Amino acid sequence: MNALHYGDNLDVLRGFAPESVDLVYLDPPFNSNANYNVLFKTPQGQESQAQIEAFEDTWHWGEQAEGEYRDLLRQENTDVAQMMEALRRFLGENDMMAYLTMMANRLLRLHNVLKPTGSLYLHCDPTASHYLKIVLDGVFGKENFRSEIIWRRTSSHNKTTKQYGPIHDTILFYSKSGTFVFHPEKTPLSLSYISEQFRQEDARGKYRLNEIMGAGIRHGESGESWRGYDPSSRDRHWAIPASLKDFLPDRGRGLKTHDQLDALYQLGLVVVSSTGRPTYKQYASDGIFYQDIWAYQPGTGGCLFNTPHPIDYDVKWLDNEEEKLGYPTQKPLGLLERIILTSSNPGDVVLDPFCGCGTALHAAQKLGRQWIGIDITHLAISLIEKRLRDAFPGIAFETHGTPKDFAGAQDLAQRDKYQFQWWACSLVNAQPYGGKKKGADGGIDGLIYFEDDATGAAKRIVVSVKGGDNVNVAMIRDLAHVVEREKASIGLFLTLAKPTEPMRKEAASVGFYECQHNKKAYPKIQLLTIEGLLSGHERAQYLDLSQGAVTFKKAPREKGPKAKQAKLL
Repeated sequence: MNALHYGDNLDVLRGFAPESVDLVYLDPPFNSNANYNVLFKTPQGQESQAQIEAFEDTWHWGEQAEGEYRDLLRQENTDVAQMMEALRRFLGENDMMAYLTMMANRLLRLHNVLKPTGSLYLHCDPTASHYLKIVLDGVFGKENFRSEIIWRRTSSHNKTTKQYGPIHDTILFYSKSGTFVFHPEKTPLSLSYISEQFRQEDARGKYRLNEIMGAGIRHGESGESWRGYDPSSRDRHWAIPASLKDFLPDRGRGLKTHDQLDALYQLGLVVVSSTGRPTYKQYASDGIFYQDIWAYQPGTGGCLFNTPHPIDYDVKWLDNEEEKLGYPTQKPLGLLERIILTSSNPGDVVLDPFCGCGTALHAAQKLGRQWIGIDITHLAISLIEKRLRDAFPGIAFETHGTPKDFAGAQDLAQRDKYQFQWWACSLVNAQPYGGKKKGADGGIDGLIYFEDDATGAAKRIVVSVKGGDNVNVAMIRDLAHVVEREKASIGLFLTLAKPTEPMRKEAASVGFYECQHNKKAYPKIQLLTIEGLLSGHERAQYLDLSQGAVTFKKAPREKGPKAKQAKLL
């Protein structure tokens, strides 16, 4: 069953069966766009609370990092233990070491859940890619390193005072063993290459004459004369390329070398020059298999053979406004589609343990794969839930770790005030507001934007969340003041405890918001209990002609899966 998990991925992964996942993609949520030294210093300029949460809770050297480091020294992979000891001596106890410790523990667990034929793609940037490759060598074995992919993530960067413009990310590709699913597609050849090299043409297409002999003398028929030409006299031998064998029955199996040459000659595929030297017709192929630089090149439309698209158009950086969801580290869908198509089969299980806004899960669903996503914030989980339901109406999946009943909500409120607030906001489809600094929110925990008239002007609803047992009339007065100060239309008071009768009277005294479109009056201050929202007995009252598209951008609806079969290497 496709599933989302809220929680620390290290804890969640412990519950997974060994060798149960076919492909792992992970993009650990640090924002190098804001600060390339972000792992060494206090993170600054973070736009998403999901990012801030990951840094604050996990990636500073402290008690948690020290505990995870001790766990690394005790686990059975001694190469990793020795490597982490060496890194600590070199780096010391700073944020980078905390990050690498966190990553090493999770990469060990991911290695455990991967099938023997599985692969892992780790998306990072130059800040830590060199350290991460060392960690991955220890976890997977250096012999299972496959590629370091360079992906162009933006068109240009003006951060060039003391460095070249940083416009690429790094994707490290490892397999668990030497036998793994791998079926890369092809990128088209350049039009100039075709026109310069393949100047002749017949009914089969454009071609050039190429050598049908390989270097070195061979004994046996591959070294003997054919049609009067002796390859041994030139220190060569007959070497029929695989592309030619496709034209022979059963690819030439059972035919001797000279018989194959005869058959190809009869088909007009082997040409003998006036001097008697044989060559073969090499036809222009449909492209070359993916290389390790994935760089969209704007302005190159029409320069490729048999396609109007620019170079690497399918992995273009994210500038499609329809696809953008407002998540600061969102990756383009095409990038994940290329990875998933190359390294998994239809029906395989794709895991993203830092799933952010869910691009990998979206791509997996679109391509007919099963998927599992894990994230440490309710902000990400609620965003993914909405994204997948918008893109795939009727989709079925489970969400684990989020409260399903009142007791679960109480437990979350006691464990983490801010995660409870963000989760509660998701119950009314509100954007979480503000960070963790006391007083930073100005009395606002969430915002809802809505449209209720023909003008299309967005109006606001302020959300206040209370997870404690003591709620009182003063809190209602405070919310009313915030609504007035912010010039909002409505205020929602979400509470774990049941509102008192004086609170209800105070809310009623604030009056109503009148909608001109349907001529209905809605309470200006609305009291909603978590229990009522979970059961469906209560809901916020207002008209929204945008159906939530003003608060959260709606993901485009997908037409259906396109499944391609990969193969074992």
